[in-house]
Amino acid sequence: MSNSAREYLSSGPRFDEGEVIERIESFRRRRPRLLDDHVTLAHGAGGKASAALVDAVFVEAFRNPVLESLGDGAVLALPSGERLAMSTDSFVVAPRRFPGGSIGQLAVHGTCNDLAMAGAVPSWISAAFVIEEGFAVAELKEIVADMAAAAAAAGVQIVTGDTKVVPKGAADGLFVTTTGAGVVPAGRTLSPASVRPGDTVLLSGSIGDHGMAVMLARGDLAIEADIASDTACLSPLVELLLAAAPSTRWMRDATRGGMGTVCNELAQACGLGVLLDEERLPVRPTVTGACELLGIDPLYVANEGKFVAVVAPDEADAGLAALRSHPLGAEAAQVGEIVTEPAESVVLRTGFGGTRIVDMLVGDPLPRIC
Repeated sequence: MSNSAREYLSSGPRFDEGEVIERIESFRRRRPRLLDDHVTLAHGAGGKASAALVDAVFVEAFRNPVLESLGDGAVLALPSGERLAMSTDSFVVAPRRFPGGSIGQLAVHGTCNDLAMAGAVPSWISAAFVIEEGFAVAELKEIVADMAAAAAAAGVQIVTGDTKVVPKGAADGLFVTTTGAGVVPAGRTLSPASVRPGDTVLLSGSIGDHGMAVMLARGDLAIEADIASDTACLSPLVELLLAAAPSTRWMRDATRGGMGTVCNELAQACGLGVLLDEERLPVRPTVTGACELLGIDPLYVANEGKFVAVVAPDEADAGLAALRSHPLGAEAAQVGEIVTEPAESVVLRTGFGGTRIVDMLVGDPLPRIC
C-alpha cells in the first residue's frame, strides 16, 4: 500500500459521495474537445479521440442523467422497483474469423460482458445484421451458428432482431449490432463514485490476447505466433467475484483501448489515481514478443475476455481466490491500488523500480479489433 493510501485510511474520508460525483462531473467538463472536421479511424479506437467524438456529438445531442454516466451499459429503474441493465454494441471485426473466435461469438460475448460489468445477469439479446450484397449464405449460416452456440453457453436468448441488405461496396461483408438486457440483483451497485483510496485493483487474466490474435490473423505483417483470442462470456466469473467480494466498487472489461485506457477512464471519473505494478501484470510471452515487434504497448491492446475490478482491500484476497477458481480467471492477479496522488492519473511502477505515466490511448494502433 502506498504512503498516500495509508495516510487516507488513517485520517478517515476526505470527501463524501456528493464530492465524488462533483469530481466526475468536473472530469466530463474537461474531457478532450473535438477539433476534427471529419471522422477518422482514431475516433473508433476507444481513446482520446473516441471520448471527444462521443461527448461533442452524441452526449451533446442526447444528454440525460443515465447517458451521462458514460458506462458500457445503462442501469434503468423500473416502476416495480427492479433495475434493468441495457447495452448496445456493433461488431465490424476483420477478419470475421480468427484464432479463438469469430464475429458471431464476439457479438454475443461483448454484449453479455457489458451487462455483467454493470452488475446484471445477462438474459436477452437483440441482433441486427447489415449484409453486403453477394455475401456467401454458407458463411452467414456459420456466423449465426456461432452466435447461437455462444448464446446457449452464456444462458441468454436471442429474442428479436433485424436484417438489412445493402448494395455491393456499401459495407465490408457483414456488420452485426446487438442489444442486451439483464436484471441487476437487489442491493448491487457498481460505480466510480464508490471507489476509495486504498482499494485494490484486480485483473481477471492475461492482457492483449484478442487484439494481437486479430492483428496477426490479417496476414499483413508476416509474423507467426501462437496467439488466440480470449473472447468469452464473463458473467459466471463476475458472479463468483461478487459472491466472494460483495463490496466490489467498480468493474469494466478492457476492450478497445485496453487496460491502460480503461484505468484512465476510472481515474478521471473518480478523481483519484490508479497505481499499477508492471511486474504483476499478466502478459503471455508470445503477446509480449508480438507487441515488441510491432512497437505496441500491451496495456493498450484490446481484450474480449478480461476485466478490471476495484475491490475493498479487506476482500481482495477472497476476490482473487474466487477468480482463480474458475478456468477463465486462472491467471487473475492483484495488479495495483487506488491512491490519492497523482489525482486523475494512471502510474505504472516499472520492473526497474521507476514509474511512468500511462496516458489514455492516442491514435489507432489496432483498427477493427471488435
